[in-house]
Amino acid sequence: MFIFYGMTIENEHDSKRNKMIDPGNLFDKLVKRGTDFFTGVPDSLLKNFCAYITDHAKADNHIIAVNEGSAVALASGFHLGTGKIPLVYMQNSGIGNAVNPLLSLTDPLVYRIPLILMIGWRGEPGVKDEPQHLKQGKVTCALLEAMEIPYAILTRDEADLNDQLDACYASLEKNGGPYAFVVKKDTFTPYTLTHTEEYPAVELTREEAIEEIILSSPPEEAFFTTTGMASRELYELREKHRMGHERDFLTVGSMGHASSLALAAAMQRREIPITCLDGDGAVLMHLGVLGTIGTCKPSNLRHIVLNNGAHDSVGGQPTIGFKVDLCAMALAAGYPEAHRVYTREELRALFTARKGPVFIEVRIRKGNRADLGRPGTSPETNKKALMDFLRGEL
Repeated sequence: MFIFYGMTIENEHDSKRNKMIDPGNLFDKLVKRGTDFFTGVPDSLLKNFCAYITDHAKADNHIIAVNEGSAVALASGFHLGTGKIPLVYMQNSGIGNAVNPLLSLTDPLVYRIPLILMIGWRGEPGVKDEPQHLKQGKVTCALLEAMEIPYAILTRDEADLNDQLDACYASLEKNGGPYAFVVKKDTFTPYTLTHTEEYPAVELTREEAIEEIILSSPPEEAFFTTTGMASRELYELREKHRMGHERDFLTVGSMGHASSLALAAAMQRREIPITCLDGDGAVLMHLGVLGTIGTCKPSNLRHIVLNNGAHDSVGGQPTIGFKVDLCAMALAAGYPEAHRVYTREELRALFTARKGPVFIEVRIRKGNRADLGRPGTSPETNKKALMDFLRGEL
């Protein structure tokens, strides 16, 4: 029998908005209870806790996964090898990636693998957020209930933290399977990451690379951009150069799926050149799509990965983008061409001809402008304009 703790705990603490949890205190309490393995995909609401994990967990006991389902499997493997209870962190948008292993691997009706889920609650009802998070936020707790995963809204009050953790571990011991903490915005006190990856010096920012790409592309080119900063920067660059937004599909959610969107559109509109502006974290999340693109071979598709080796929009946690050879992967997957570039001149030189699908990895710096805005049009408006453009109705 499952008990859902979320709503009652939240009501008790509505008046304690000024309180926050020290991520180091939570980490220490988890370790004392035997949870010393952490894995997941970074989230902006969890960035302070994730940064503390990066600085303080043993090297072999913290793996930043390529997607949330993989994180659940990694945590399960750790449990099988040690008998200990791991923790998986993710944004609530990642629940979809994790559903299969949660239900067919960790569930009490299958292998009964105990693990803790730490889920950032983007799109929480009543809290202003971006449109791609609204539906996910509305149904987050209902999804956990549908999967019969007991959960609690993580307290902001240090005085209640032990009681919540005791309830969590009691549930794990009794029921097996996962137990989730849903984390609201501003739950954790700030923590600055001190253990940072060594990044090679590169010339271009992501915004500079995108600007070079759009200025060097023909006016009939359509663009599909990945979630995160790339879509925001493309939108502002169109504004800056007064180009209009009708040729762009801003994939503000659905991380890792921009290349599939671009592939299918390119195959149906072979007369239109199409570019996918991807990120390293996004392409790694669903790497198998490279094989689909390489097999389908649309000659009008250009797949550009803006690689800064980091999950830049959710705290700057590292990816493995600089540690693997993305170009070699693309060639092995069937792309006729794959190039890695570091400068404007190298990037511009690739725009004279193409034998698509062509894969281009652009090594870029981390970070973005502090005053970077957000798209001024709704997702539905963006969709309609792009469809009209692709069908020649503008």
